[in-house]
Amino acid sequence: MANEQAVIKIRLDVDYAYPSRTKSFAYLALGIKKKTGRDYLKNSKIIAKMVNESPKQVMAYWFFTPFTIPDKKLLALLDPQRHEVALHLVNDAYREWKILENETYRTVKYYSIHGTSRVFAQLLWGRKFGQKQAKVPSDFPLKSFHDFTTYSLDVGRHEEGADFIREHAEGLIQDKLVLAIHPEWLFNKGRINPRGPYYDVLKDILDIDHDFGSLHVKKRASVKIAHNVQEYERNLNVTDAFIEKLWERSIDIFTFLERKWCCPVTNPPSTWIKTEDNVGLLDIKDYATWWSDVGKKTRNMVRRAEKSGVNVTVVEPSEKLAEGIWKIYNETPIRQDRAFSHFKEPLKSVLGNVMGAKNSIFIGAYLQGELVGFIQLSNGDDVTVIAQILAMQKHWDKALNNALLAKAVDVCASNGIRWLMYGRIGNHPSLDKFKESNGFIKFPITRYYIPLTRKGKIAMRLCLHRDVKDALPQFIKNPLIPTLNWVSRNKVRLRRQK
Repeated sequence: MANEQAVIKIRLDVDYAYPSRTKSFAYLALGIKKKTGRDYLKNSKIIAKMVNESPKQVMAYWFFTPFTIPDKKLLALLDPQRHEVALHLVNDAYREWKILENETYRTVKYYSIHGTSRVFAQLLWGRKFGQKQAKVPSDFPLKSFHDFTTYSLDVGRHEEGADFIREHAEGLIQDKLVLAIHPEWLFNKGRINPRGPYYDVLKDILDIDHDFGSLHVKKRASVKIAHNVQEYERNLNVTDAFIEKLWERSIDIFTFLERKWCCPVTNPPSTWIKTEDNVGLLDIKDYATWWSDVGKKTRNMVRRAEKSGVNVTVVEPSEKLAEGIWKIYNETPIRQDRAFSHFKEPLKSVLGNVMGAKNSIFIGAYLQGELVGFIQLSNGDDVTVIAQILAMQKHWDKALNNALLAKAVDVCASNGIRWLMYGRIGNHPSLDKFKESNGFIKFPITRYYIPLTRKGKIAMRLCLHRDVKDALPQFIKNPLIPTLNWVSRNKVRLRRQK
């Protein structure tokens, strides 16, 4: 196939040595060219590993300045089969060329010119006032890489967004354009320079780091805490290589839960901090057993929906389904005494979520042909998770959620799915009661926290790694729930009055 044969060509202008621009500027201003510290060319090493791990055909052209000469660790990653060392000319073409070849023991064939439009940068790089770039001698033997047509990936990611890049990347590659990037903007977004962060699109182009696609990072007091958003559904292999990648991406703390029902963690390192957590879990033997175990009251609720004329069935994702869900979302801004996050969500967004849902089953509750409730099941490794269950409040008397849940159990039993998960138990008394009445138990699990940096270790000593609602004991949390619900409702009311 032509698409499979296309070579991904990447041009990397390695302008600065460190992920911190402040540190890079300081070393540049002081004329320090010494290759020091674990963070020296840190982003360049990450990209080099990404290129090496890619199953696709990739050729990376690395343009180094005199201040970013690769150290031994980076050079070891630059296999000539996939990487070529080149010159990023700053001031003196011949001198810098010879320095680069002597330091790297590589033959240099290409050069690019480092340009600086701002006066501060011109002075920083030792140029005369107003000199934007160095002059190339007419007899300079290296070939200019500026003759190749390039597309600035880091600028495109900043200005057009990730979805645009993903949509057009294959076409750019097929057209033999070179993807131009600067390692310093791999994870950072420029404020003055319109560049980055392009890691998310680069990993997709190279078809690697699939576990990192579902990684969510949040900041708490400048501490970066990461977890996998599919941690309840997917088996996660926390290897030393995975932890190294997290550190390389400047994550301070990584947290994950132990899925004890299917894959318990054996011999965790002593540096991993454990806390107790739980999930609402239903062990499904068959539908008849579940129906017998839930009790008379729950069975009567399911029958009430049937007697009310509610038809519950599996439904395929479609625009019609999305529109029905959107109408349910926008029925009321308050649900279960709290502000409802999906209220006023645009139809386009709902449609995108429905059509883009992977490994999902939608079950709809219909009354006279109108969608009045739905449940979304997300199929994972050894478990199916209830991602959403929602019904029209105006039809609360028809026990729609009971009927939806009964159908979900039937679908799981028919597909040989043993475990059905319904969130956690302990943060919402009325919802917890509903879960328990339908056979879900409070299944204890362990959550691990792994400190990756010194900052992460300090944060964990100060107990900054846990959410307040998780850190509070249950006897304190329960009395606070009505107050938190009241605050949530009134925030919505105030926003609607503005």
